Amino acid sequence: MGLEIYIDGKFVPEEEAKVSVFDHGLLYGDGLFEGIRVYNREVFMLEAHLKRLYNGAKVIRLEIPLSPEELGKKVCETVKLNGISDGYVRLVVTRGKGDLGLSPSKTVDPNVIIIASTIKIYPDEVYQNGLKLVTVSTRRNNPDSLSPQIKSLNYLNHILAHLEVLHAGADEGLVLNDSGYVTECVVDNFFVVLDGAVITPPTNSGALNGITRLVVFELCKDLGIEIREEQLSLVECYTADECFLTGTAAEIAPVTYLDDRPVGVDGTPGPVTVKLMNAFKEFTKTHGTPID
Repeated sequence: MGLEIYIDGKFVPEEEAKVSVFDHGLLYGDGLFEGIRVYNREVFMLEAHLKRLYNGAKVIRLEIPLSPEELGKKVCETVKLNGISDGYVRLVVTRGKGDLGLSPSKTVDPNVIIIASTIKIYPDEVYQNGLKLVTVSTRRNNPDSLSPQIKSLNYLNHILAHLEVLHAGADEGLVLNDSGYVTECVVDNFFVVLDGAVITPPTNSGALNGITRLVVFELCKDLGIEIREEQLSLVECYTADECFLTGTAAEIAPVTYLDDRPVGVDGTPGPVTVKLMNAFKEFTKTHGTPID
């Protein structure tokens, strides 16, 4: 039995979930999305995800046809209808059907799509043994041209970077900005641990202010761990005591090799990373919206 997809104001079987070939989300990547986790029949950090979605919509002048409260209820309903206890939600809003021209003025009826399913980015052993990262040559889009805080449907920059990761046989890629500083990974935020302090690139360098990234700041505060935003060079990453990445799908995952260099002393997950991983698991138990 297939999934039930919320699209165009109703639920339909996945084989019937279709968008027009004239939808500007398809033609131009004109739209927004959120990836949201579900833990134990609760939608994790739903309010934060919706806030980011509506902020992005305001910036690109896209009118979402549901209020945040209504959309939140539809997310929960989609999860419940598909019997998802632990899984992943892809929430998409497109500009809607228009014509072959670029102008959004010709589009009508922005389209909301909600898909609730399961996801597994990395096998379980990654969280014990760590990830292997490579630095890619594809640079992150300049934030002066396109803010990384807008999760648009145009992910070609990320896809080009990921193709390099696949070619290198690595697990993830580290992406630099035009100045040669670290921004983030291909689809995750990046952190290092130096002398006991957790450091991550600032969002104005080209990094998305991810929801899990924000959770790490909160966890560090609760655990009494110093955390700060700083520009990071590759040298600082190579010589870090620990590295890890964060993302909705990846959660908190240790990095043990970067450009064929072991991270830390022996290339194993470090104590600060492990402490944050454990704290994150507990955090997910108390920060969800019940689907019932």
